[in-house]
Amino acid sequence: MENNKRRALGRGLEELFYNEPIAYDKVEEKILTETPKEEIQNVKIADLRSNPYQPRQVFNEEALQELASSIKEHGVFQPIIIKKSIKGYEIIAGERRVKASKIAGLEEIPAIIRDFSDEEMMEIALLENLQRENLNPMEESRAYKKLIETLNITQEELAKKLGKSRSYITNMIGLQNLPNQIQDFISENKMSMGHARVLSKLENEDQQKELAEKVISDGMSVRELEKMTQSTDRYQRTHKINRTTPKTNEYQYLEDDLCEKLGTKVKIKSNKIEISFVNGNDLNRLLEIMNLETRR
Repeated sequence: MENNKRRALGRGLEELFYNEPIAYDKVEEKILTETPKEEIQNVKIADLRSNPYQPRQVFNEEALQELASSIKEHGVFQPIIIKKSIKGYEIIAGERRVKASKIAGLEEIPAIIRDFSDEEMMEIALLENLQRENLNPMEESRAYKKLIETLNITQEELAKKLGKSRSYITNMIGLQNLPNQIQDFISENKMSMGHARVLSKLENEDQQKELAEKVISDGMSVRELEKMTQSTDRYQRTHKINRTTPKTNEYQYLEDDLCEKLGTKVKIKSNKIEISFVNGNDLNRLLEIMNLETRR
């Protein structure tokens, strides 16, 4: 019986990962709806270990405290998903809930136990973080690379599956080519994604480091950095941007810029701007970028 369940869940998971676009919420919803209530059990938090494929290295302490306060008042509404390991359990999904529950003083947490493969554990952990959490750019970059390698797909295919633009995925993965010093600046929020994108297009590593230091010390804007690297032959770029190339759409260059800025598909036609989003979480992400918020 257990083997039949495992195979059925595996087929369902594969279908979710190869449909377009994929969404973590569907994975978790499938597991929750297919699990009888009697199979949900309380496990000791002390027996839980982090998912070894967890891309997140930094957790927002303020957000954890807010979640802990909610758990103290209302309890843990949604069970975590775990896998039996040699010592205790590994967390497949719900690590924030575990950390917040510890802060709230809980000793146990409701959980669903599933026998996932290592590949499935990686896919679920990456999807949960990409579509539910705000990973820092370097964590996000590594997550995209892992998904491409694990699913054996192209950047274009991943962009379609995640409902993002190809240029956004390419730029994010390109961050890993930057010197470690600059990657640290990005992870520590000392430098924006916009600055990093400009630096990643330069060939000379010493110049990248020099400009990164200047961005931090002088408070240089992204526009100022772009102007500096494009206005002189001193800075050799990996490829040159040609804005004069004829386009079938007169607004193509604006679409490209907005795609990079928002990380999703953007179309400009009939005097309208169409911005695509995958789900409510993705919409909130876009609103945050535009400094807007939903009315409740």
